[in-house]
Amino acid sequence: MRRSPRNLKIACNHRGLTHYGEICLFHEFIQVLQFRRFASWHLSYSRRNQDYSLPQMLLALIYPIILGLDRLETASFLRANGIFQYLTGLPNYPDPQTLRRFLLQAPPEFREQLHRFNTRLLKRFIHLPEHRSRLILDLDSTVVTVFGRQEGAEVGYNPRYRGKRSYDPLICLEAHSSFLWDTELRPSNAGTWAGSDELLACCFLSIPADIREVRVRADAGFCFHPVLELLEQRPAQYAVVARLTKSLKRVLGGLRYQRLNPFWEIAEFEHRLTGWPRARHCVVARRKIAETEPEPTLFVLNRYLYRAWFTTLPLTPAGVWNFYEGRAGMEPRIGELREDYALQKIPTRAFAANALYLEVIRLAYNLVTAFQRTCLPEGWQSLTLNKLRHRLFWLPGELSRPQNRPTLRLPGQPAIQQWTTDIRHKIHTLKPLDS
Repeated sequence: MRRSPRNLKIACNHRGLTHYGEICLFHEFIQVLQFRRFASWHLSYSRRNQDYSLPQMLLALIYPIILGLDRLETASFLRANGIFQYLTGLPNYPDPQTLRRFLLQAPPEFREQLHRFNTRLLKRFIHLPEHRSRLILDLDSTVVTVFGRQEGAEVGYNPRYRGKRSYDPLICLEAHSSFLWDTELRPSNAGTWAGSDELLACCFLSIPADIREVRVRADAGFCFHPVLELLEQRPAQYAVVARLTKSLKRVLGGLRYQRLNPFWEIAEFEHRLTGWPRARHCVVARRKIAETEPEPTLFVLNRYLYRAWFTTLPLTPAGVWNFYEGRAGMEPRIGELREDYALQKIPTRAFAANALYLEVIRLAYNLVTAFQRTCLPEGWQSLTLNKLRHRLFWLPGELSRPQNRPTLRLPGQPAIQQWTTDIRHKIHTLKPLDS
């Protein structure tokens, strides 16, 4: 058995190491896209401190999110990592107060500029790696608890921290690509569908002209006439969970159901809720509740459990059922936004600055998703950001200069060498954003 060293000396004087060796691949992706030049063309923000350009400030906010340094104070660790700054092309790393001041002092129109900038990126990214002709937009909201007196945070629905102030951002995700299509920060006491008509209007403006078909899925919080009417005015088909009102409950027991599978039966009919100018097509599914089954959370009538959707889809009832089941993939993505993309870490007390930071999170999320879809191996397409960090971004690296040429030395494993070569090859097949 080998002995451990007795007189081990530890010296903290090596300046050529970094914990984030493979972040250089993501930076190379940014360079090939010519992201900085593209951002400088479309964004303007007059600042007193010009030590950092506007694209550099955005990247200084994005990199901590990607690397898991979720708070601005925690991101100050990058100030001592000169190799990270060298690999990412930053002259140095801004102080946390500089980053917070950047958010707080931004004029209101800058958030609108960044929103339009994100939209331009989406129109480019959605057709990578191959052209798309159909989009599926999933709508939902999530609760972000705040611990303090942040502006705009109110007491509302909060299942985990009851009575705590929180935000309730609206989120729209594209199902196939997982791009964060749009988002809007709201107080927690806002109605479930409040602001969703404005969000949907922005979503439709973001859709490229060559997209032929758009489908929308949403839960019962969006089943209100203004939302459905907006969807019907657009070239969009939808499946929205029905609110089980008294008038709807009265007709469920008298419908003719057909067997869908060994457990569920399904039916369809036309129904008009109170306040609606006309009836809409409704699909209802039900199943028998076993005697030993615990009390369900869905509506129950005569030992049957019910689910219902209002829809304009040209599908059979079974097709509507299967289409809506695909919305379950949105929940892990929302969890990833909350846990991995620092959505829960509110950076300031000002509502406008927090709304701007949400656009920065959207930018970081879509850049990582585009990098993942276009440059990473096929088996990595469904990895969360946390797994990407462990597998790629957090690989340690040593910067050396043999023959005066900068060389990043990574762990000597054949698999790492292979995927690094493949990723770099795919990166350099991309075209700049302004092409």
